[in-house]
Amino acid sequence: MLVARKVEHYIRNGLIAFMMASSLTALFNGTQFGFMEANVFGVSIFFMAAWMLNYVIADDIRMAVNKVFRYEKRPDPRALWQVGMGALFFTVQIGVVEVFMRSWMSADLGGMPLYIIFAFMNSFLLTVVYEEFFYEAPEKVQAYKFKKLK
Repeated sequence: MLVARKVEHYIRNGLIAFMMASSLTALFNGTQFGFMEANVFGVSIFFMAAWMLNYVIADDIRMAVNKVFRYEKRPDPRALWQVGMGALFFTVQIGVVEVFMRSWMSADLGGMPLYIIFAFMNSFLLTVVYEEFFYEAPEKVQAYKFKKLK
């Protein structure tokens, strides 16, 4: 179980770092700075540097968000956990399209950009798959144990 928690930790931090790096790269992509044009195999050097920097601070950001939403004090951590992972998957997919596949942004479905629709559907499915791998049964969660004792 300890290995699964470490893998989950690295996946979450990697997703947070990727989300922040792609947001920064998409934000600065339209500027006329020369260093934004440097690419290695189609990947911006700015994106790689931002991803490495954001990976270092991703755990602190995740803990700050947990404190803001008072995650530790919730009796049922599952609902916030699912929404959080779905939002991470969604924003990472949006970031991939905005940074690496800008040509996909032109297609739409009745006015709604198609890449947003696919990102929403994929994030739902990825959240379900992620939950199957990493979610602990309620009898193993400490909050449920305290409810049974009372």
